[in-house]
Amino acid sequence: MSLSWVSIVRLGLVQMCLGAIVVLTTSTLNRLMVVELALPAILPGALVALHYGIQITRPSWGFLSDTGGNRTRFIIGGMVVLALGALLAALGILALEFGLIAGLAVSIPAYALIGLGVGASGTSLLALLATATAPRRRAAAATITWLMMIFGIAVTAGVVGGLLDPYTHTRLLRIVAGVCITAVLLTAISVWGIEVRVTARPEPEPMPFREGLAEIWTEPKARAFTLFVFLSMTAYFMQELILEPYAGLVFQFTPGQSTQLSGAQNGGVFVGMLIVGIAATGFGRGALRDWVIAGCVGSALSLLAIAALGQTGMPLLVPATVALGLFNGMFAVAAIGSMMALAGEGREAREGTRMGLWGAAQAIAAGFGGLVGAGAVDLLRLRMEAGPAFGLVFVGEAVLFVAAALMAARIMEGRARAPLMGGQAHV
Repeated sequence: MSLSWVSIVRLGLVQMCLGAIVVLTTSTLNRLMVVELALPAILPGALVALHYGIQITRPSWGFLSDTGGNRTRFIIGGMVVLALGALLAALGILALEFGLIAGLAVSIPAYALIGLGVGASGTSLLALLATATAPRRRAAAATITWLMMIFGIAVTAGVVGGLLDPYTHTRLLRIVAGVCITAVLLTAISVWGIEVRVTARPEPEPMPFREGLAEIWTEPKARAFTLFVFLSMTAYFMQELILEPYAGLVFQFTPGQSTQLSGAQNGGVFVGMLIVGIAATGFGRGALRDWVIAGCVGSALSLLAIAALGQTGMPLLVPATVALGLFNGMFAVAAIGSMMALAGEGREAREGTRMGLWGAAQAIAAGFGGLVGAGAVDLLRLRMEAGPAFGLVFVGEAVLFVAAALMAARIMEGRARAPLMGGQAHV
């Protein structure tokens, strides 16, 4: 028995909970460090890079879930660890006000826990989807769960942004605690009992982790797609740690307004994903490669517009950011469809290990991209005003998106259509 649509939506609620917690740590807390606490952007950049760097363990979690036979415990346990890490990260904001050493003593373990929690829960969830979803529903399942994750991010950012002003540390701690408790409870309720009722693909024969990973790396498609994921996700995440500080320093947004800006961006991501899903399902329009290229080029143009606004002072940051989210969503959902389709290919049914490999590439790229973006802003601000400094980094990110579009044109199959909501996507 494969996953029903109801079960797929229930697992999507888990993705929604993951996104709701993570957006607080990578957006809201980051802005508070840079603007309210006047710390260098490289500090939150390094902390977020730590949380992404620890997600290099994703292949291990995927391998364990492939061979352990109980993905539910990894999904729930990982969410608990993530919630504890987020609560500790919020306490780190308070500790940083008393001193850098005290703040780092709290924040470093916090972001390490966040990385471990996301790696364990997220990878196991995707592996369960890949192994227990019927082939004709697999890409649709990817689309549904990612839409729900982005919905969770957008709603959380919008609601939290409204509750956060006027800002106080106590208000922040209460909001983060409420989000974390809700996410853990909803995850446990949503995932409980699903795995025991489905028939997943047979588990592969046991083999050492390194040998299994090396076997997958020899697959040309898996290797090329891993490199594409790294390049495109480096571009995707370069703005993650600097957009809200940019809004605060250049456009004088309050903490609540900048958090709502993040929500608006992710609302754009949601709409972009929905556009691709509807176009592919209702009208059969576009191959995966076409959507990826369009998303990358559109993201590059949006970043150039955001950079230009910092020079002109025109009050159009919100619509430009929504446009960036829209094209990011188009790119992301096409890449996700490719990932889910490729996960079941190869000589062995090692979906978890493949998903872990691509998850690790994404995590490394996210940490690298965020750290490079934050570090570049700090260095440029030593020589110029904030607006031009942020603008140059956005231009550099646009160049990387163009490079990702060119790579997609070379490695992705252009003839196959992408029925993301009605069948299996093809590369």
